[in-house]
Amino acid sequence: MLYGEIEHERVARQLASADLEPSASEVHGVLCGLLCAGRQDALELWFAELFEGSDEDDELVTECRRLLSLLHGETREAIEGPGLGFQPLLPDDERPIRERAEAVRDWSQGFLYGIGLAGISPERELSEHTREALQDFSDITRMETEGLSDGDEEDEDDLMQVTEFLWVAAMMVYDDLVHDETARS
Repeated sequence: MLYGEIEHERVARQLASADLEPSASEVHGVLCGLLCAGRQDALELWFAELFEGSDEDDELVTECRRLLSLLHGETREAIEGPGLGFQPLLPDDERPIRERAEAVRDWSQGFLYGIGLAGISPERELSEHTREALQDFSDITRMETEGLSDGDEEDEDDLMQVTEFLWVAAMMVYDDLVHDETARS
């Protein structure tokens, strides 16, 4: 799936070439969690977490950082902008359903990690909708993918609904943590 001009597969290749373990979807989920929590230093926090222990002089790491910087800019613009431009970075719909479901699970795990990394504690007063959304993200991280099969329309429909839920819920969290916080200030 394209994110602006950046596709999931390209991010996955760059991460692998830089010897980074997380999946492209998980990495994007972490970034989205940081941005939806309103962290203005999201790029710095994200890079510090992702590239900890990496050789700064390694050209492959530098190329990965460059691509992820572009992804950060596009993601921030989509989240903060008007309309429905935001979407999770996931594999194309032509990829096997299990791979896509695992990416949805990874993205959700990354999103929750990013929320935690941003310093949003469970004790913070959150709206009921945001608490429910975060619980739903947690439930998605435990999604079973073993029984999914390509061509099963029910599985495809279910995965499509979960995928659509991701961006809706992420934007709800953003509205609660950033917009409502700004309105209260």
